[in-house]
Amino acid sequence: MDKTTAILGGVFGGIALLLVFAFYFSPHRTESLQQELTVPNVPNLKTDDRSVFSSRNTEVSLAELFAKSQDGVVKVSVRKSNQTAGARSVGSGFVYDVLGHIITNSHVVDDAQKITVTFLDGTSYNAKVVGVDKFTDIAVIKVDASPAVLRPLPLGDSSQLRIGDPVAAIGNPFGLSGSMTSGIVSQVGRLLSPPGNSPFSIPDVIQTDAAINPGNSGGPLLNMKGEVIGINTAIQSDTGEFTGVGFAVPSITISKIAPVLIKDGHYHHTWLGITGVDIDSDVASVLNLKDTKGFLIVSVVKGSPADKAGLHGSTETKEVDGIKYQIGGDLILSVDHKNVRKIDDILVYLQREKSVGDKIVLEVLRNGQVQSIVLILEERPSQT
Repeated sequence: MDKTTAILGGVFGGIALLLVFAFYFSPHRTESLQQELTVPNVPNLKTDDRSVFSSRNTEVSLAELFAKSQDGVVKVSVRKSNQTAGARSVGSGFVYDVLGHIITNSHVVDDAQKITVTFLDGTSYNAKVVGVDKFTDIAVIKVDASPAVLRPLPLGDSSQLRIGDPVAAIGNPFGLSGSMTSGIVSQVGRLLSPPGNSPFSIPDVIQTDAAINPGNSGGPLLNMKGEVIGINTAIQSDTGEFTGVGFAVPSITISKIAPVLIKDGHYHHTWLGITGVDIDSDVASVLNLKDTKGFLIVSVVKGSPADKAGLHGSTETKEVDGIKYQIGGDLILSVDHKNVRKIDDILVYLQREKSVGDKIVLEVLRNGQVQSIVLILEERPSQT
């Protein structure tokens, strides 16, 4: 069956495109790249208030946005164990709190031997990893810096984003410190495969046309009130450079996971343990359905929460016009009385609202009858 196969809690395959995680590698010192442009320290309009944006609802110009946000964005330089002497990788990050916690991507600090955080004024600090969540590509690192020099950027509510909303990205593309680009929200609710071979996709991801290039990984995507509404993570590209489509992990995911990483060092994700397909017009025709809504279960992972709850996978194969369709499995219609159009609805709901140990109620269509099945969420198995 030529359909996307999914595992709830994540999707095999994710988006059908070449994803390049926006991480820059330099075999020499980054400053040697075009003698790295020196960005002047743009005077802040008024930086005494470290949460200046959270107390105002008015939008600002791009120039004001950069002036207000520049002190909260950092360069994250990493020396990794598999790199030759003198080589390093460069990403971005932003200040999370006055305790010195910095948010960046997990792929930026993966396998790090040494991490250096550099502020736009050139001040550098050694950093240590506090917590990493590879499933959402989020990491928290920490510097021992005076609260007086730390300018946390407030988190906004990414669930309120609309397609067409203006946004700006600040980071270190190709190691060029303090670079700012702007654009719009191109789409929301994308599924993005994280780095590595994990079958679990990141749900609810923001798509933007703001230019994101290698080195932007971990930097903030900002709304025009100066709130972080995402963390820049990947681009769609055949060349490894920006082609008009970038992706950012949403701020509501950051706000849920970062505090747990700071407290525990890791995050426990939920999962169901089923694979299947979204209902499209072809599948609906095969199943004699009136609507192209719902998620058809093809298989159930043995010993998973779905297996324990008694969910059914495909029991037969039907061939139509030379295409084989696996049918006979439960069709998920809703989760906790929220309609399910496709897998994205379930993934976003689990990510936003649920934790390990929570109960959910699935409404499924089985053998022509609608049934309610109670399922207890368990912790997602490791990436391996």
